[in-house]
Amino acid sequence: MKKVCCQAFGPPENLQRIEVDMPVPQAHEALVNISAAGVGFVDGLMVQGLYQVKPPLPYYPGSEFAGIVSAVGEGVTAVAPGDRVLGMAGNGAYADSIAVAATTLVKIPTNLSDAIAAGFYINYATALYGLRDCGHLKAGETLLILGAAGGVGSSAISVAKAMGALVIAAASSDEKRRAALSFGAHHTVDYTDPNWRQALKELTKVSGLNMVYDPVGGDKAEPAFRSLSPGGRFLVVGFAGGEIPKMPLNLPLLKRSSIVGVDWGGEFRANPSINQELMQTLMSWTADGTLAPAEVVCRQMSDYQEALKDQLAGKIVGKLVLMN
Repeated sequence: MKKVCCQAFGPPENLQRIEVDMPVPQAHEALVNISAAGVGFVDGLMVQGLYQVKPPLPYYPGSEFAGIVSAVGEGVTAVAPGDRVLGMAGNGAYADSIAVAATTLVKIPTNLSDAIAAGFYINYATALYGLRDCGHLKAGETLLILGAAGGVGSSAISVAKAMGALVIAAASSDEKRRAALSFGAHHTVDYTDPNWRQALKELTKVSGLNMVYDPVGGDKAEPAFRSLSPGGRFLVVGFAGGEIPKMPLNLPLLKRSSIVGVDWGGEFRANPSINQELMQTLMSWTADGTLAPAEVVCRQMSDYQEALKDQLAGKIVGKLVLMN
């Protein structure tokens, strides 16, 4: 079978798609024939050796996928051959097949496509954990999502809508703002406009702004925090903008608002059982129509180099997935 391999850290052009042996599922593992794999900004950083943790080489990129169970190892009862599943792995999802612990796989509802399912796990689990468990978002509250047209932002729009929030999406271009509306946002703002806070103030003059979901960081964080109403919550999700902002601590004091870190990965490592409840909730919401996942951008698996280059360059609107 074929599998994308990083032999040395560098740009995506250095990656190779090599032939390897088909994995054999061990006890408590399942073998999944991958139909699609999700692409994240982190994947591009990992292959360049620019992420905060450098993996040992050779490294096989790809951490989330969807497909069909083709075989199971001894002791597996959670899934069976023929089941449509999505899952998450430490690496190796840009491949034809993958063997993973069967208990980490999630059966896919019939109304969820393989393409959307492939990019679902990480971003939607992060969104539900952040909005519900960290931010305590309530129905009727107003939420601002920064970087709303990317994979992280689009999933947050979908989850916030499912939770009954009014969603304002911040994005940098007309194309991205149109996409955010198609994902379900109620309103948009152009946060490259020097007066974007005034536009936000107009949108929230009745409701106030209760929460900010920030996967961007950089120079957008502080003005977004300043726009919160008293008692608001600012969720720190990531730093796709590159720069880690330094927030004056008098702001949360004077605004009587809080800054909350959303580290779903850290919580998952400390408490692995959290994902079972998160995914059960998300799959239930998807099956009954409460959650409408955002559409994704599909490329062929053979286009992995250009796909990663475009992801790193910020050219992708929505979540990017590679299709086998």
